[in-house]
Amino acid sequence: MDEDDLRWETTDSAVDYTCPGFDVRRDEVTLPDGTETDYHYVDEPAAVVVLPFTADGDVVVIDEWRQAVGRVNRGLPAGSMEDDDGDVEAAARRELREETGYEAGTVSRLFSVEPTNGIANSAHHYVVARDCTPTGSRDLDFNESIRVSTTAYDDLLTAAITDALHDGRTITAVTGYELRERDADT
Repeated sequence: MDEDDLRWETTDSAVDYTCPGFDVRRDEVTLPDGTETDYHYVDEPAAVVVLPFTADGDVVVIDEWRQAVGRVNRGLPAGSMEDDDGDVEAAARRELREETGYEAGTVSRLFSVEPTNGIANSAHHYVVARDCTPTGSRDLDFNESIRVSTTAYDDLLTAAITDALHDGRTITAVTGYELRERDADT
């Protein structure tokens, strides 16, 4: 069976709802068996997630109010890519600076994922930033409530694997880094 046997045909597409950060899109589709139906999903721009290390090997983390779950979540700097970013690395540098006030010495791509491709078309691009230094200047969006701190990488990893950390992007970044990069760093 090849992909064409599974492909849905999109016959129409429209935005049903729009708000800052994402749209809810409705596609009219024909399924492989000929059934016509509609399919709703979140339509949002690609995002970057930054795993930022200081020169001492600590990780710059944020504590941010998350209205959808009604609590403060510990996480990593992350946000939507913007048209004038140019590339993933530039977007990562911008998000790191805006949310934390840190500048990265170097930035390198880690991996990319589609975290919820059953309900959203989002793509998350993960990067590692090294030799991050504080500048003290942030530029938060009007609806961001963020506190910045640093933590030992091993403490963040422990939180990720013991259910003490709940932010999915952060858990993905830390475990992905652990599997792909950490051994190469030692």
